[in-house]
Amino acid sequence: MKLFYCDHFVLPLPDGHRFPMDKYRRLRERCAGDGRFELIEPSAATDDQLALAHERGYIDRVVDGTMDRREVRALGFPWSAGLVERSRRSNGATIAAGRVALAEGAAGNLAGGTHHAQIAAAQGFCVFNDCAVAARTLQREGLIRRALVIDTDVHQGNGTAEIFQDDPSVYTFSIHGARNFPTHKVDGDLDIGLDDGADDEAFLRALERGLDTAFTAFAPDLVFYLAGADAYAGDRLGRLAVTPEGLNQRDALVVDRCRHAGLPVVVVMAGGYAREIDTIVDIHFASIQRVATLV
Repeated sequence: MKLFYCDHFVLPLPDGHRFPMDKYRRLRERCAGDGRFELIEPSAATDDQLALAHERGYIDRVVDGTMDRREVRALGFPWSAGLVERSRRSNGATIAAGRVALAEGAAGNLAGGTHHAQIAAAQGFCVFNDCAVAARTLQREGLIRRALVIDTDVHQGNGTAEIFQDDPSVYTFSIHGARNFPTHKVDGDLDIGLDDGADDEAFLRALERGLDTAFTAFAPDLVFYLAGADAYAGDRLGRLAVTPEGLNQRDALVVDRCRHAGLPVVVVMAGGYAREIDTIVDIHFASIQRVATLV
């Protein structure tokens, strides 16, 4: 399976920053050591591609470094040229993975899942919304008409919901912690909020119900799967109690449903904030391995 990576475009962060940036490098190295994967550096998303999901004025502020302090605070990263290039490359990776998945059955972005990025605002470590940009780009290229976003990150995909709120060609399904970030949720097509401390049984039962609803309501050409690692019980920002085995079962439910429907899948990593970075990498790698069975 082809995997696209951009961790070598370094985003400089101050010492002690809580975002585990090194997880991307370690995940790439893990995948590079497995003969089933081909690693590819993606092209950067263009302004025209980004503008399919974001306002031009917002794109200009990000690119020019003229975001105000409130915007930078909401993002959670300091502005830098590296931030811009890495964000472009991550969006380009999901676009490229979409093209490959349509031809080969599945592909992945070893970053991505930036689902808090809104039409004209950054939030929660998300600059540009890669799945939204990719879906709109593939639609413009005539490769797909309809896309399904299955978002299992523990935080609601508010940015994705906002971008597609009035777009019937993209169905957004988010399963997340009901009381977790963001405080203001944006209604998507299907949202399932879980109580703090939800365990494997509660999580998987809700996910299965959501998949039943989404696949009954909508017939996509392509699935974007946000395989966040932050529903894990040991995640610092997660507040759920899902085990690694529960997350493996999550991956199996999503992949098996897509296989049964004959749908290609793009897997992106989304969040993961466990104290032990290798635990995050283990969870992400297991998701990639499962999606690779579609190729």
